[in-house]
Amino acid sequence: MASAVNWFDIPVADIGRAAKFYETILGIRLDVQDSPSGKTAMFPADWQNGEIGGSISQGEELTPSATGSLIYLNANPDLKPVLDRVEGAGGKVVLPKTAIPMDAGHMAIFIDTEGNKVGLHSMG
Repeated sequence: MASAVNWFDIPVADIGRAAKFYETILGIRLDVQDSPSGKTAMFPADWQNGEIGGSISQGEELTPSATGSLIYLNANPDLKPVLDRVEGAGGKVVLPKTAIPMDAGHMAIFIDTEGNKVGLHSMG
């Protein structure tokens, strides 16, 4: 097994609002598409070269939560600029940039516009 994670999906209540939030904090473009269960927007990833992808998705069976699994988005080389945009984009920082023991980089946690608890990770 090359990686424990193969794909992630962040449930959202309002795909337009959520897409704008993640575009703003990560400096990326998300294209909202129809999916079999509702609407989805995929994070950029090069799957052909082993990068792990994920999406935000809106649908009847998807409920945002701050109490379920916690995923960490890649914010290399330094998560601080991404974290600094969270509150201006409508989210809330709940754990500031924090060093991880054993030289494993840094982490931070925020609540997105949909109520999901999401982490950031970077080596710097």
